[in-house]
Amino acid sequence: MPNTPELVWLDNLTPKSTRFDDTYYSRQNGLDETRYVFINGNKLPQRWQQGEAPLIGELGFGTGLNFLATWQAWLSVQNQQNKHISQTSNRPSIEKGTHNASKLTFLSVEKYPMPKQDLHMALSPWPELEPLGAKLLALWNPTYIGWQTLHFGAVTLLLFIGDAYEGLLTIPHSIDAWYLDGFNPKTNPELWSLDLLRTVSEASTPNATLASYTAAGWVRRNLQEAGFTIAKRKGFGHKRDMITGTKTISHIS
Repeated sequence: MPNTPELVWLDNLTPKSTRFDDTYYSRQNGLDETRYVFINGNKLPQRWQQGEAPLIGELGFGTGLNFLATWQAWLSVQNQQNKHISQTSNRPSIEKGTHNASKLTFLSVEKYPMPKQDLHMALSPWPELEPLGAKLLALWNPTYIGWQTLHFGAVTLLLFIGDAYEGLLTIPHSIDAWYLDGFNPKTNPELWSLDLLRTVSEASTPNATLASYTAAGWVRRNLQEAGFTIAKRKGFGHKRDMITGTKTISHIS
């Protein structure tokens, strides 16, 4: 059996891990935070619009909010493109690179999966995600250890339940865009260690991008040593900074 999260609920809405003394998402607006930090931080809408289909990797599946928000954003771009094609009668652009741009693949690792009822409660503040969330909940199996594949038509979620390092060592695809969304580095330093971030780098394609809500100095230095160029930008809400990055070194000694 996998480890279970130790949760308390703030204001009966926001889940907080007592193990790591950190909330699962911003108390200001977790959905807006996801869009700002991860989706826009990796410039995913622009990449989708250009016909790219970046494989997305995530450290910390948590509530599934990042996955559902990404699915929603991808659908929006698909709908816009289909509308444009219908209006102009142009043929759709074919895939760029090796992935089909009409498909979304999202890989994530999670050591402490939420029970279904907690996952449902954690997503309840965003009714706009409910149709997608219902599909996720219908297939949710937090007791399965290892990699599992959840199919939602053109969208595929590959979820690893277990230790992040083990998941990264056995990851089935190289990643084009990373969401580094582990708990606070102060209370969960293992997920931001140099060894683990080197494994992230090794699981990345050339020029892979990343984004994270944390701009802690030692995390930035670890990412740089792992082969990423890192830049600070304005953080979401009350947070002063966040980071984005691009892989620039192919082989790490």
